[in-house]
Amino acid sequence: MSVSSIKHYVSLVKFSHTIFAMPFALIGFTLAVSRDDMVFHWRLLLLVILCMVFARNSAMAFNRYIDEKFDKLNPRTAVREIPSGIIPKQQALLFVIVNCIFFIATTFFINQRCFFLSPVALFVVLFYSYTKRFTPLCHLILGAGLSLAPIGAYLAVTGQFHPLPMLFSFAVFTWVSGFDILYALQDEDFDREHQLKSIPVLLGRKNAMMVSNLLHFITALLIVYIGVVYLTSSWYIIGASIFNGLLIYQHTLVKHDDISRVNLAFGTTNGIASALFATFVIIGLLA
Repeated sequence: MSVSSIKHYVSLVKFSHTIFAMPFALIGFTLAVSRDDMVFHWRLLLLVILCMVFARNSAMAFNRYIDEKFDKLNPRTAVREIPSGIIPKQQALLFVIVNCIFFIATTFFINQRCFFLSPVALFVVLFYSYTKRFTPLCHLILGAGLSLAPIGAYLAVTGQFHPLPMLFSFAVFTWVSGFDILYALQDEDFDREHQLKSIPVLLGRKNAMMVSNLLHFITALLIVYIGVVYLTSSWYIIGASIFNGLLIYQHTLVKHDDISRVNLAFGTTNGIASALFATFVIIGLLA
């Protein structure tokens, strides 16, 4: 495969958007290895990272594969790799299958519980691609898929569930669902015309933004709650303050009468928030 082809596949799966969930997977991993009865292993960290990459590659490429018909019709998405013909549709499907196989194979080398749960995780992240066809709650399904990151990483190390990574996962769920609603504002008219479902289509732009506000308010409360009950270090407080501050900031960028800066709110702001938050949380856990 040429360098040019690799670049096309990296663009297909929006690899830069890995920054949304990957930092929370690293938080889940660090929560686990910081326990007194656990030991850090580079091999296990690499396997967790590979699982994140393979699962996300599968989900994004499958979404592009399934949505090819609509992407061709939408001026905003017509330039994407599949509708524009840069990547043939069947090659994209093969890419999905290969990444699914690699994901399941990688979990085999982690532990038995992760291996047995891997088809469930794949179902969640792949099923999202269908949901816009029949439910406006599609944003919540996307949030559920990305929320598996902290739980999955913690499970990879310990083989057990724990309330703290589950709280982080719920925070990811409300955070991702909220910013995906903002992102969907761009396609409100197109989705309505083609009978696709979303919160903006169901409620209109202004009310959809209120739902996003509510979800992000819950996210902020969860982040604060974790700091009050579980992680009380000054490092966590700094990270939580930055994260919640950037949550507020992104809502100043998108207004019901002006969504021109939605990509700045969606990509840049959330990416920075996730990376900085994880950095401070991990430093606090290891200090």
